[in-house]
Amino acid sequence: MAHRRSDLPHLIVPSQRVVTERYKARPVSFGRRNPPPKDPGAHGRRLQRRLSQIRLAAGRSGQRRRAIGIRDARGTVLEFEARAAGVSLAVQRLENRTTGIEILAVRVVDGTERAVVYVPEGAIEHFVGRLDEYLHVHTPKGNRKHRDLVESIGDIRIAVLQSYWTDPPDRLPLIGESAWWEVWLRRPDPSVDPLARFAKEAHLLGVRVKAQQAITFPERVVTLAFGTMEALSSCTELLCSVAELRRARETPAFFMDESAVDQVAWLDDLWARARRPPMDAPVVCVLDSGVDRAHPLLESILPEDAAQAYDLDWGTNDHWEGAGHGTPMAGLAAWGDLVEVLDGAQKVELTHTLESVKILPPDHHTEPELWGEVTREGIYRAEILSPTARRVNCLAVSSREPAPQGRPTSWSAAIDAVASGMDEDDGMRRLICVAAGNLGAGSFPDYPESNERAGLCEPAQAWNALTVGAFTDSVLVDDAGLAGWRPLSARGDLSPHSRTSMSWIHGRRWPLKPDLVLEGGNIARSPSGTNHTQPDQLCLLSSRRLGEERMGLLTPFAATSAATALCARMAAQVWAARPKLWPETVRALLVHSARWTAAMKDRYLAAGHRQRDYLRLLRCCGYGVPDLDRALNSTKSTVTLICQQTLQPYCREGGRTAMRDMHLHPLPWPVDALREMGGVTVQMRVTLSTFIEPSPGERGWNYKHRYASHGLRFRVKGPTESERSFRHRINEAARKEEHGSRERVEETGWQLGLNLQKLGSLHSDVWTGTAVDLADRGLIGVYPIVGWWRERAHLGRLERTARYALIVSIETPEEVLGEEVDVYGPIAAEVGVAVKV
Repeated sequence: MAHRRSDLPHLIVPSQRVVTERYKARPVSFGRRNPPPKDPGAHGRRLQRRLSQIRLAAGRSGQRRRAIGIRDARGTVLEFEARAAGVSLAVQRLENRTTGIEILAVRVVDGTERAVVYVPEGAIEHFVGRLDEYLHVHTPKGNRKHRDLVESIGDIRIAVLQSYWTDPPDRLPLIGESAWWEVWLRRPDPSVDPLARFAKEAHLLGVRVKAQQAITFPERVVTLAFGTMEALSSCTELLCSVAELRRARETPAFFMDESAVDQVAWLDDLWARARRPPMDAPVVCVLDSGVDRAHPLLESILPEDAAQAYDLDWGTNDHWEGAGHGTPMAGLAAWGDLVEVLDGAQKVELTHTLESVKILPPDHHTEPELWGEVTREGIYRAEILSPTARRVNCLAVSSREPAPQGRPTSWSAAIDAVASGMDEDDGMRRLICVAAGNLGAGSFPDYPESNERAGLCEPAQAWNALTVGAFTDSVLVDDAGLAGWRPLSARGDLSPHSRTSMSWIHGRRWPLKPDLVLEGGNIARSPSGTNHTQPDQLCLLSSRRLGEERMGLLTPFAATSAATALCARMAAQVWAARPKLWPETVRALLVHSARWTAAMKDRYLAAGHRQRDYLRLLRCCGYGVPDLDRALNSTKSTVTLICQQTLQPYCREGGRTAMRDMHLHPLPWPVDALREMGGVTVQMRVTLSTFIEPSPGERGWNYKHRYASHGLRFRVKGPTESERSFRHRINEAARKEEHGSRERVEETGWQLGLNLQKLGSLHSDVWTGTAVDLADRGLIGVYPIVGWWRERAHLGRLERTARYALIVSIETPEEVLGEEVDVYGPIAAEVGVAVKV
């Protein structure tokens, strides 16, 4: 369900709400309406006049088309502008599928909302009728008909090229400037490809289209076009095919072609636009080959004493040959892809600082069995200098060989131990981002089969780590020396670099990895398909290891290392905005915000959305691509609840070990509102995150001596289930899992289902159903299953407590039966207040 984002904070559920009593619903309010115009009649008549002018212009345009032999109906693209800043445009009511009226794009200009709408030939009468009824027809309550729609509109005009622009305004090409445009074409009929017609007409206007690199979605086809604003604007018929325009993503090749002096100028300009992080900002600790902190982009956000090494004799500088590794990692972790921030005039806010601990020796010969210790010690050294910092540890160093079928190793177990605080008296938890590992160049000819065969590199199998794979949106190959070469991966698909866990034959026992995928670059393939290379264009751009002056300050960077640095940056941004979150919660929010791209779903779910298809999707692409805004903010119609809790899983009872705590979470749903929605489709997304303490070694793999200290599961009450029956079902589920048997009753409506919900220490799933059904699913149970804390009570950890984060979202349409849906307000009122953390 697609929703416009807002700055409403997620709601924190107070700990005292975790009770066993049934939730009693409170009435729901559908929120405030837009203030009416001072003179509604004059307002409606003015819009009528505007629409009459547009109707005449559209008629003349249709006559011109027919005069030159264009017989197919094209229609008109209109731009609707909200009545004032702060007035919400009734976007959903502008669209009417019956008549073919389609919302193309929505944007905000100077605080005022604007919507670009395609109106087929003759369908303008739809809006004419709405305005006529607004002026002359009243509802039984005495309100003007269609008032929500009409009173939200301030102006209507025929769209011009600038109307389609959805990138930041400063990225719009100048008049007369030839530039690459990212063109999103309408695809109203899945059987029709609009690209050929667009390319043909664009050619006549002197616009070059890269039709061979088009990407097809259910309702859109995206391609690249090179030309001027004037050329694209000169034919309104051409623009009838367009849904939106963006600036084609600049590639590192542009900046790499700049001289070292020019690169310094770019960086000076960036710093002039940057806002430095506050004193108490979170920190990203880069565990790598060292960082050249004297780099202009890094020096002021990486303090001198924050650059350390596992062995003092190694030094702290980046020793990696060529452009380095730790230095580019640091650049991405701080700034993100430099292509996106260098080419623009927007302000850049740095939310966190950096640390560097060199864990790779200059001679690359650290013994494999020491990697876990070196990594753990590197984390501890950073903490000695700043013990209270909110720290995201970023590890893109991995073994040369894949993890052994997902089984724990000493390295991955060390990651789990340090993340869980297993060895500390205070049980300090840590957030660690780990790279999934990369394929060698020899694997590219067999993409994506080679990715599915190649297992994740250790320590990516660590349960508590946020394991990061790579996807790519980089598909532009525009190098004079690579004429005819094409990107190996389609936009939104798995990056050719990224490893997967498809080969884990014992996968039922081990977590679903990777957890997330972020941008990792692409590979170019020759026209014959026999050669592969990675031009700078298909990489991200970051800071370069300082070396010879002529090499400059910037470098292309790619693969799962780049993706991991981006993930660590996003985690730090979440923590900067919500400083009271636990590491388990930050991990959960990133996963909760993730979605699969259309390309991922097309590849892995084409067989019919069976559970094994979802398993392939999860093992290749994790839970998808995270979204920072979705991780931080709710909307009126999409509300996220955050619960941070502690329970004691086990105890000693009558001389034996037994289960102890189970939590029931009453969900503060607006029950009456959901029931009024009836059969409207809604979603509930649930994510549960806990850090386990590991028990590595072969005994951790068999049934009675588990690797995990404990396990937590969630269940949601059924619509016809009593609380007593729900408790009984949870107890039965725990017993069955303890004895290795499956539950007989599968809950309906869940995307992944019970068998995929229970792997690892991080679980996320989405339920889809009717609003009336969700109204009666207002209770979530979180309960423990057996782990080695209970099975090996002699180790003295039987009565330890376990922390967990539970994230629950309700997603409804923005509007139902012409009324705006506001579930945020009633839920916030029930919870207490909208608490920012």
